[in-house]
Amino acid sequence: MAWFILFVAGLLEVVWAYFMKQSAGFTRLWPSVITLTAMIGSFALLSWSMRVLPLGTAYTVWTGIGAVGAFLLGIIFLGESISPMRIAAAVLILSGLVLMRLSAAS
Repeated sequence: MAWFILFVAGLLEVVWAYFMKQSAGFTRLWPSVITLTAMIGSFALLSWSMRVLPLGTAYTVWTGIGAVGAFLLGIIFLGESISPMRIAAAVLILSGLVLMRLSAAS
């Protein structure tokens, strides 16, 4: 269950990162409200998952989900550039997440 909660926390990190961009420096009300709400939820769920999972594992997976998710949303919805180097970086982050998950199982 802790892994599922951590995954949801990571997805909420993607949500708040995207809406922070949309808030234009917290000058737009609803994107700002969504950002702050998703932040609170993300931190709360991360904290909950850390009751069971080690700090390094939980934090690494949480930030990795956020990084890769924000990378993908930026490309899909914001027209950010895509290059072989950026894709390689995202693949390496995903590889690290998989290894972190596998190492926690042992």
